[in-house]
Order: sequence, then structure tokens, then C-alpha cells
Amino acid sequence: MSPSLAQLFKKSPLLRSRDIENTGIKRITISRLVSAGKIRRLGRGLYCLPDYRPNEYGVFALIATRIPGALICLLSALRYHELTTQAPSEVWIALDRNTRAPRFDFPSLKVLRFSQEALTYGVETKTVEGVRVRITTIEKTIADCFKYRNKVGLDVALEALRDAVQKRSLDRDELWRCAKVDRVSNVIRPYLEALA
Repeated sequence: MSPSLAQLFKKSPLLRSRDIENTGIKRITISRLVSAGKIRRLGRGLYCLPDYRPNEYGVFALIATRIPGALICLLSALRYHELTTQAPSEVWIALDRNTRAPRFDFPSLKVLRFSQEALTYGVETKTVEGVRVRITTIEKTIADCFKYRNKVGLDVALEALRDAVQKRSLDRDELWRCAKVDRVSNVIRPYLEALA
């Protein structure tokens, strides 16, 4: 393996073929490295070192690398913020309404379509395994759960709200702003007042 490629893998455990090609390595060389077992192909255009084992949230890095505009949301964001007891079998992501849904072998995805405002408000960027990942904040995640309560279940939204209040990790004013963005302020109001 070339020193420039080794240096790239030190910066990030996941590389796109375009990142590798930018160092001057040709596609045929990438194929030979995969055949020789020097690097491993995770999916179309995505590579890692053979000993790479993602942590619990490593799939977020994988998704952020393959789909730069993806936003981790709902059940996956609840799991990241430790506000649910559920372990979702799919990674929940939001995309712009005009973005084509990608085909993934692994991990399995649950794709939702958000408006431009919903994709940008209440979003934070975290670094997972050296990759910048966009994920909804605690408040936006809870507001989204109420908005998509028919998909995730009202009990999940209520559990998340209750846990966030108990852990004192909830900014009520920010939750209210997120609820207005998602147009669910009237839905959240009675539950928020009951927990006050």
C-alpha cells in the first residue's frame, strides 16, 4: 500500500474511491488492493482497511461518507442521544425531497423526506470515526418523533420526552421552536405541560 493511501486511512477509516483516486491511485490499482486483501470494499465506491470494525455508531460514518446530505434522525438519533430503549434494525435518515434515495446493501435504511427548513434547523454535526455526521439535536429529534408518531409510535415520542426531561438535557424553548418548524406545537403542548 502506498504511503499516501496509508496516510489517508489514518485520517479517516472510511474512504470513497474518489478520495483514493485523488492521491493518484488508479481504479485498477484499487481493485488489485482489494483482491490482495490490503483494503476491503464495503459497498459501491467505499473502502476501509481489512481490520476495520465499526463501533455502534460507525454505520453513521458509513452513511455520511456515501450520502453527504443525509441527516440521521428519529429512532437512530434517539439511540445516539440515549433517549430510547429500542435498538432500531434500520438507520433512519432524512433527505431533501428532491434527492434520489440511494441503494444500500448494508446498512438497511429507512429514508424520510424533509423540507429544506426541517433539514437545516435543529441539526448538529458530530465526528464519528473521523467522519463528520449530521444528526438532529435532542429537541429536534423529539419534535420529529411527534411529527412522525404514526411511523415510530406515540409511546416512543413520549418516552423520549420523559427521558429528556428527567435527564435535564432538554431545552424547552428550543423544543418549542423545533415543534413550530415541524408544525406539531399543538400536539406537543399537552404532554409538555403535563411534565412541567
